[in-house]
This record gives sequence, structure tokens and C-alpha cells, in this order.
Amino acid sequence: MPDRELRPAAPPAWGLLLAIAGARFALHAALSSRYGYFRDELYFLDCGRHLAWGYVDAAPAIGLYARAALLLGGSLPVLRLLAGLAGAGVVLLTGLLAWRLGGSRAAQGLASVAALATPIFLAIASLFSMNVVEPLFWTGCAIVVVRLADGASPRLWLLFGLLAGLGLLNKHSTAFFGVAVFAGLLLTPMRRHLATPWPWAGAGVALLVFLPNVLWQAANGFPTLEDLRNVARTGKNVVLGPGEFVLTQVLQQGPHLLPLWLGGVAWLLFARSGRYRALGAAFAVFFVLMFAMNAKGYYLTPVFPIVIAAGAVGLDEALERSRRLAGRAAPRRAAAAWAVLLTLPAAPMVLPLLPPERLVAYMERLGFAPPKAEVAHEGPLPQMFGDQLGWPELVAEVAKVWNGLTSAERARGAIFANNYGEAGAVNLLGPAHGLPRAISAHQNHFFWGPRDFRGDVLVVLQDDRESLERLCASVEEAGRHHHPWGMAEENGPIWVCRGLKTPLPELWPRLKHWN
Repeated sequence: MPDRELRPAAPPAWGLLLAIAGARFALHAALSSRYGYFRDELYFLDCGRHLAWGYVDAAPAIGLYARAALLLGGSLPVLRLLAGLAGAGVVLLTGLLAWRLGGSRAAQGLASVAALATPIFLAIASLFSMNVVEPLFWTGCAIVVVRLADGASPRLWLLFGLLAGLGLLNKHSTAFFGVAVFAGLLLTPMRRHLATPWPWAGAGVALLVFLPNVLWQAANGFPTLEDLRNVARTGKNVVLGPGEFVLTQVLQQGPHLLPLWLGGVAWLLFARSGRYRALGAAFAVFFVLMFAMNAKGYYLTPVFPIVIAAGAVGLDEALERSRRLAGRAAPRRAAAAWAVLLTLPAAPMVLPLLPPERLVAYMERLGFAPPKAEVAHEGPLPQMFGDQLGWPELVAEVAKVWNGLTSAERARGAIFANNYGEAGAVNLLGPAHGLPRAISAHQNHFFWGPRDFRGDVLVVLQDDRESLERLCASVEEAGRHHHPWGMAEENGPIWVCRGLKTPLPELWPRLKHWN
């Protein structure tokens, strides 16, 4: 361990990094009104209306983000601008990590440009969710590890713990990143830190920050664990074999960027006399861990800024050596242009650039169909786009059915949605049509309950006659929803059910649907 912290010789290239991050934000701002609300965004806004220290399928921070969005109006541009701001932050932090790794101005710029152009980063930052915030915490943790490897005070583990704790409040998968970093320490000379109290104190800080969610989970019977067990039991997610899993990462990160991030892994493991080997080992452990857990492909996304930054530093050093040997300037700008230009063909498939019919035609010309992440989702568009379409039309059709009821029926009636997207759409868009807030037993809506409704008249979305006839005295198909570009599972009848055989409060526990 050095006697004092090794520091980069020059300050970060703030002007360059902020300009690239600003370009990322401007891109998302320009597209912020395209398509519509994503299914999960509608749900998160409902979470924002019910702030808590936890949710069935999410850590608590998403409710806080959503509450902030609601205070700003809750419009689609507001959500997308907040997501774009976080995406710009990822670009900035990737460049700063390259600087902390000893990268030159050119290396910092290349790292930021690559983070800007990575297809999966573009996709995630175009939607409001906890996923776009996740890389901020992980990259911040990586910067702390680099400083510790460079000889900073071991007290810096307390900052690592704070960032990790906040990351856990953002998304529980941060726990697996923590496991990977711990394994990286064990597998490398940085294990000497484990003989001091500071990493353990940092872990204590993380646990203390995360404790409110742990207490909420315990008080509610650990619903997130039950939800995850249900996912595994029902085979909800597409399970990828080893080759498919690796190919998914290559496609999501961009095949043209494979040499950059793969070179980044090698650089972390072997450059600087292995000083940053713990981060390289952590990446490898995390990669294997996600495959072993049958994780969705995008779950690896927040760890990639680390190897992108390292790859940019390694490539820049190789280009500089080439310049010295050849006696001419190395093509640094060409590397940045490569990162951006070869992303352009993929851009319409990760950003809302084309109308649906043109997107379908474009994918057909390329002969490319994006892989599915969930078994049950079907539609003509990739799920990230299909789940943004059809919600206003669905709510309008529900309003038509609702307004077809008598005033007495509306006074004692309710709208029952079978998934959180439908419920969120009714809750956000329904007031303009005079609709009451929907009830649902899906995910955290189950905890929010049926309110004071007993079940005299129900307008029910996404269900079948046979199931409803077992519960209600009469079942009538009163409308039908169909959107050509939305998800296929949303297309179907809208039912009016009268005379619930069992009072809804008594029936409610049997309706619980967690994934």
C-alpha cells in the first residue's frame, strides 16, 4: 500500500465531460414526449402516491423519485427528463472514473462518449425507473475502490458503505454487487483491507442505511422474497443458456464496443501491476453470479461503466505507445467516432425515434428481432416500446363502459385492474374522464387494498368469463380494447360483473397476485 494516496497529475477534463453529459441529456430531452408512459412508470407513480419504506417488487427510493416527479406535474416529459438527467450523470461518472484510473483527457472523453453511445444505456435512460440511477451508485463505489487501491485512507470504506446503502435503497441488486466486490477483495492483494476494521465499518454503514427497508420487509412477511420465489416457480423470465447470455451482453452493450469493455477487464486485471485487480475480479464474479441466477440480461448493465472506463484508459495508453513508436498522432478521435457511429443502426431499437410502423419495417429490413426478457409478453414491437402504447385508448374505453353504468351503480362500483399497468393508467389518466381510482391485487396494489368497496359492481380488465362467473352472479362483456402496437395481453374484453358472491374484503387475500 502506498505511503500516501496516488493522485492523477491533472484535474478532470470538466469542460469536455460536462459537454458530453450535456449532449446525452439533450438527446433524451428532445425525445421526452415520444410514445407514451411505460407500464412500470405508471406503477411507480402509484408508488409515489403511497410513500413507504418498501414495496413488494422494489426498494423504497423509486417511490421518492416518483413523488418528486408528481410534485413537478407527473407529465411524460418530466419523467423522461429526470431519467435523462440520471443518464447524463452516468456519462459524467464514467469519465471521472477514467480520470481516477489515470486516464488522460482523451481517455476521459472516450470513456464518456462510449457511455453515451452504449445501446443499453440509451434504452435505460429513456425510461423513468430505478435502473437508470443504479449505475450512479455502483460507479461511485468503484471510484472509492480505486482511491483505496491508490493508497487513500481506509476510512474511505465508510463512504463506500454510504453509497452501497443508498444503492440498496434504490435497488436490491446492489447486494450482489457488494458480494462481487467482497469476492474481488478476497481474490486479490486488496484482501489486506479486510484485516482492518474499516471495510466492516463500511458494511455496517450500508446496513444501517438499508435498515428501514429490512424492517419494512420483516413487518410485512418479506414480500420481496415471496415475489422472487413466484418468479422462479412460474418461469416468468426467459432463461438464457451460456452462449445466449454472453451474446445478449454483447448485443446490449453494442458489438462494436466489445473490444473496449473486454479490454477494460484485462486492463483492470493486469495493468498498473494489478493495482486495480479487485475491480476486474469483481466484474468477473458479478457476471458469473448473474448467469447462475438466471438474471435478465439488463441486470448486468450498472457494472459496465467500470470496465468501459478502464477500457478507454487502456486503449488510450495503447494509442499513445503507437504514436511514440510510429512518430505520428494516434487516431484518438477515430475511436470516439467509432463508438458513436456504429451505435446509430441500433438507435431506433433503443430510442423512440421512429413511429411503430416504420420501426417494424426497419427491424424487418435488418432481420433483427430483439430477444424477449419475459415469456408471457407478446407484441409486434420490442417490449420497451409496446408497453408505452395503448394506455390512453384503454382508459377511454374503460370510461365508456363506466359511464354506461347507472348513476346508482357508479356510486357503489369500482374498476378492478388485473395488473399494475392498467391500474396506474386508470389512476393517472382516468380523472380526466371522471373515473375513480382503480383497485388491484397485483404487486403492491394488494397492500393498498380494496378501500371501502365491497363488490356490488365491478368493471374488470384483462380477465376471462369463466373465472369471473365463479366469483360474480352476472358477467357482461361491455367493451373491448385493442391496440395494434401495444402488448397483446392487454387486448381483450372489458367486463362488468355484478353481485360478487363473497364480499371483497373477505375475498381480497385470495386475489393476491405477486408476479
